[in-house]
Amino acid sequence: MKEISNIIFDLGGVLLNLDNQRTEDAFVSLGVGHFRSLFGHGFAASFIRDYEIGRISDREFIDQLKQAGGLSVSDEVIIEAWNCMLLDFPTQRIELLKELGKRYRLFLFSNTNALHLAALQQIYRNTFGQGSLDDHFEKTYYSHIMGLRKPDRESYQYIITENGLDAGRTLFVDDALVNVDGAIAAGLQGYFLQPGTSINEVDW
Repeated sequence: MKEISNIIFDLGGVLLNLDNQRTEDAFVSLGVGHFRSLFGHGFAASFIRDYEIGRISDREFIDQLKQAGGLSVSDEVIIEAWNCMLLDFPTQRIELLKELGKRYRLFLFSNTNALHLAALQQIYRNTFGQGSLDDHFEKTYYSHIMGLRKPDRESYQYIITENGLDAGRTLFVDDALVNVDGAIAAGLQGYFLQPGTSINEVDW
């Protein structure tokens, strides 16, 4: 990595442990045997994208999940299944953020949605007892709030411009290569966090 002054972190798979299989298993157990065909590509790409950039509400999203899966269960059951993929915040990663915050301007940029954000913030509070994940960053960017998502170039440019960042001295860290490539195309430095590795293993 070249000399940097700023770091933009991804959330899921970088700071928060995820297991997407858990959500798939949860929906399959509800009877959605065709989960992958619905929520993997095609229909799902548009469906989830709309939710991730705030084009549809929680109510509309839940209703569409029910309709797409042919489900007649409570909202609570749907939400629990949707959030199953969210696991935990390892303490050592949060401690690392505290240390990095002394040396760099830190930002967070996540493709997420309102239901997941509420759940992961609760996971954070349950783990650390107080405060918020947002406390560790100068500013946080959640796709459903900002109306933009990775890897669209304009999403990175929005963060660069709003914070007056020197893109060449800003590092973007993500566990999805397509998002890292998008950041590099926008002029940022990029770091692809390989599967099975942790930000605690990076030579900062």
